[in-house]
Amino acid sequence: MIRKLSAALFAFGLLGAAPAPEWRPLDPENLLVIDTTKGRILVEMAPDMAPLSVARVKLLAREGVYDGLQFHRVIEGFVNQTGNPDNKDGGVSRHPDLPLEATFKLKIAGYRAVAAPSDGTVGFLGSVPIATVSGQEALRSTDGAIRAWGAYCQGVAGMGRQEARNTGNSEIFFMRGSSRRLDRDYTVWGRIVVGSDINSLLSVGEPPAAPDRMLKVRVAADMPAADRPRLSILRDDSPEFRALVRRTRIAKGADFSICDLEVPVRVDP
Repeated sequence: MIRKLSAALFAFGLLGAAPAPEWRPLDPENLLVIDTTKGRILVEMAPDMAPLSVARVKLLAREGVYDGLQFHRVIEGFVNQTGNPDNKDGGVSRHPDLPLEATFKLKIAGYRAVAAPSDGTVGFLGSVPIATVSGQEALRSTDGAIRAWGAYCQGVAGMGRQEARNTGNSEIFFMRGSSRRLDRDYTVWGRIVVGSDINSLLSVGEPPAAPDRMLKVRVAADMPAADRPRLSILRDDSPEFRALVRRTRIAKGADFSICDLEVPVRVDP
């Protein structure tokens, strides 16, 4: 049993791995650039977690649907909500609704967990915090993958919906604080990697008295090369990141949560 558990922990990346370059360039095809009335927000999108939702966000950005829309529901410590063409809850685009993508299959190979509580593991997929089923399920996996889901920490990007679960469409929201009760109930499609300070400055209200707007929303790959943001993210298998995890876990002790960590991002020349 000890040998089997060790194999599972190695698969989750808890027992070491070969060294790799410390920084990974962000893919401009999966980087969303949102220019708001308060400043610029950059979001790394996660198609491996929510391919349909990411494709929809890209489509609406490229159609210009998001340009000029208000942050119509902004709750301090909770969410900044936008993306409805009528600037209030209930609006949708001309495209059909999307199925819920609240869980996904995570390939065990290459995944490095930050921690492994008794009921699962927590870690990152790119910049996005995730949680998974237990290591014991990894032992039973027949396809090299396990069930995982996005963790609704501050800065995480979610897909809005109506009361019915399969009604995602155009509404999106960004976490102003952490709210793990949303896990496995709403689709996670990315996380803010630059502009968390801007996200926290958006005017509060339901609706705000003077709502902020998304002035222009673009996929970075569509921007002229000279204007395109160039970013790299610290790899979660790098010594620097593992040291960050150790420091954070020591500081937080028993109160440690995956929401206490953000993967560092740098601006490249």
